[in-house]
Amino acid sequence: MPHADDRTTAITDAVNRYIALIATGSADDLVELYADDATVEDPVGGDVHIGRQAIHGFYSALDDAQRTCELVALRVAGNEAAFQFRLTVNAGGHRMLIEPIDVMAFDDSGKVTTMKAYWSAADVTQL
Repeated sequence: MPHADDRTTAITDAVNRYIALIATGSADDLVELYADDATVEDPVGGDVHIGRQAIHGFYSALDDAQRTCELVALRVAGNEAAFQFRLTVNAGGHRMLIEPIDVMAFDDSGKVTTMKAYWSAADVTQL
């Protein structure tokens, strides 16, 4: 991603793909967005998942849940993106809305190298 406009477009596309996969994709699909040695910290202050195998394990919790996802705001600067979204999850007879802000850094090939999700119990609404 050598040019700023190309980099911004590639990162914007990657975030939109991430949002679409959070809504309808599998852990297999999501892990393809990440570099081999990427890290995921979701939520910040929790466990850090290092590498694609650990990241796959983290996202596999979504595989059996019905969910929808909507991008609220996105900002791209340099090789990073910060974005707010709304995730509605139906699982185990419970329905909840989670509203995190994620920050992702990308390598030159457009793969996510780090993802940090900023949210807490205050950002979860039982529906």
